[in-house]
Amino acid sequence: MPTKKNPPAPLRSADAAVPPLDAPCALLGGLSPAAFMRRHWHRRPLLVRQAWPGVKPPIGRSELFALAERDDVESRLVQRRAAAEGEDWQLRRGPLPRRSLPPLKQGGWTVLVQGLDLHVPAAAEMLRRFRFVPQARLDDLMISWAAQGGGVGPHFDSYDVFLIQVAGRRRWRIGRMPDARLKPDLPVKIIEDFRHEQEWITEPGDLLYLPPGWAHDGDAVDGECMTCSVGFRSPLRSELARETLLRLADAVDDPRDDTPRPVVYRDPGQAVTATPGRIPAGLQDFAQAALQRALAEPGALQRALGEYLSEPKALVHFDLGEPLPEGCGVRLDARSCMLYDDRHVFLNGESWRAGGRDAAALQRLADARELDARAVARASAALREQLSQWVEDGWLQPWREDGDG
Repeated sequence: MPTKKNPPAPLRSADAAVPPLDAPCALLGGLSPAAFMRRHWHRRPLLVRQAWPGVKPPIGRSELFALAERDDVESRLVQRRAAAEGEDWQLRRGPLPRRSLPPLKQGGWTVLVQGLDLHVPAAAEMLRRFRFVPQARLDDLMISWAAQGGGVGPHFDSYDVFLIQVAGRRRWRIGRMPDARLKPDLPVKIIEDFRHEQEWITEPGDLLYLPPGWAHDGDAVDGECMTCSVGFRSPLRSELARETLLRLADAVDDPRDDTPRPVVYRDPGQAVTATPGRIPAGLQDFAQAALQRALAEPGALQRALGEYLSEPKALVHFDLGEPLPEGCGVRLDARSCMLYDDRHVFLNGESWRAGGRDAAALQRLADARELDARAVARASAALREQLSQWVEDGWLQPWREDGDG
């Protein structure tokens, strides 16, 4: 039975429904995912021609523009215009009413929609191909539609990215620029004096992988184009500290606080002072000991980290559902993030403990994002009740292998 908040016994490994990690993969140019991670991940770029033969855009242009109009979708409009002193860049954040977009025949502009996988099933399916990287690092699938000459300018990212050409053609220029500086006073981050080392034109089905920090510039050639971008989370060290400490603070509790003798600061040896503004050293030590006690709780830091990493994006909301029907399996909703460690299971910013067969089932659900009806039927009554509650919350969706779910 999954139980919230309290640390459990270590979980057993699940039989994850993932592709063989040592088998050659066309998506990676014949490299296995394991070889790719050893040779290229965080190290050097990789261009794969026809990595995804016959790939289709997960969404059409009109549907994409309609999606960009919604206030629950993160979107941007980037425009580049010739100016007396170089180029003039403009940025507008969504929602983007259709009337706010330039004419299709006007070049030099692009619409970007973040988190397409949260709204379009075909985009979520595309993202599944990259689950050889931990889910805690996998962020989302972004799509950009660009008019002729459209792009976001030369820039660099602090995270890994796979760029998949899904329609039209795009020219990419990349280079190592460890000394890169950004142009001042622009609404978008544009590298000053961009210098590239390699240049390609990608066509539908081509894939370009770039490690963090590689400067790159891509613009549409020969008309409009669409590119899907698989991005990864690279949290700042300060961000991880801040977010985990906030969640640790929420969980700090001492059962003695509700008793007649709570643990409070005492200073029977406090001497008279001529400097009343100075904080007593004993009070500082008392506060430090309290913090160390919270950090020393078994699994506390790991629990806080997992809750943060599985937190849904700010614009995400879930539609309530009905209880799980009999004879159904379950699938994670595209907006749900499920993770686990040796002690916890995390789903959408909350944590549970589990053990034995139920723990293995939850691990399998996190890895494969689905559990078939047979696995659900074998689960304990308590776990089936929890799965049904998650279905009602909209975090899971009922699923039948025959496609009727």
